[in-house]
Amino acid sequence: MILAGDVGGTKTVLAIYAGRTQVPANPVYETRFKNADYACFETILKEFLDHTGATPQAACFGVAGTVKNRRCRITNLPWEISADEIEQTCGIPEVSLINDLKAIAVAVPHLDKGALFTLNPGNPDPLGNMAIVAPGTGLGIAFLVWTGARYRAFASEGGHTAFSPRDSREVNLLAFLTRRYGHVSFERVCSGSQLPNIYEYFLENKIFPEPAWLKEKLAAAADRTPVIVETALKKEADICVATLDMFVHALGTITGNMAVTLLPTGGIYLGGGMPLRILKRLTQPDFLGRIADKGRFVSLCADMPVHVILDPKAALHGAAWYGFENLTDK
Repeated sequence: MILAGDVGGTKTVLAIYAGRTQVPANPVYETRFKNADYACFETILKEFLDHTGATPQAACFGVAGTVKNRRCRITNLPWEISADEIEQTCGIPEVSLINDLKAIAVAVPHLDKGALFTLNPGNPDPLGNMAIVAPGTGLGIAFLVWTGARYRAFASEGGHTAFSPRDSREVNLLAFLTRRYGHVSFERVCSGSQLPNIYEYFLENKIFPEPAWLKEKLAAAADRTPVIVETALKKEADICVATLDMFVHALGTITGNMAVTLLPTGGIYLGGGMPLRILKRLTQPDFLGRIADKGRFVSLCADMPVHVILDPKAALHGAAWYGFENLTDK
């Protein structure tokens, strides 16, 4: 029995699986928690175990942060998680922590065609590297390398590479965000929590007007990102359309950067919540155009398959597969 978890910046999902064949379709238990309601991860974990009565042999948690020495400080939460402490306090013999993007990467080779939406079929190398670019609450990046027996997943913090503008408007956005943050990573531009930064740039520089009805709607919203995105998709306000356009272009740029950095000839996979929310917008040619806009490497990048992961629980399922693989390897 495996306990698997997806610990993000906004929510935590925990599930119990009684065997590999149950992943992902038939968990014994599965529960979603809103992180803002809890002071620490251990409180969520104890509540889940008490409620289910489960006694898992092992656990694996995909966590939204860098894992070092079996510990992780969640990037967008004041939480620190320790695998050693979980083993001691919860009585779980074997606990693994992996980066949440590594968890998604582990899931990718297991995804069937129905779990993917293909933006570019490309010319895939069946044993080529694969890249995962996932804008959700933050911006995560991971990759897979074929070892000769199976794919092995690796985490990175590529979402925190410096934002690189590609036109004059993006140069001005960089200057705006530099005044606000100092260092400006791609995550400050193309992640769900940071998308309002682009909107505020247009607003502060009076590039587009803000309709009164939109101002009221944003003021009343607990999370402005869904309001901006939905308004953009419906083309109800120019400032929202421009905000989403810039988001998509920046996402294309960082994805293209990863294309030439990681050489993912086996495919590029877009994960996280944002691609699902803006799937229709990503089908427009400017997104793939940004990925391939790499000078002498246009043809190489244009040949790389690009898919959107439709499974919203890919990180959870990847954590489960990783847990079972660890038990098998031992």
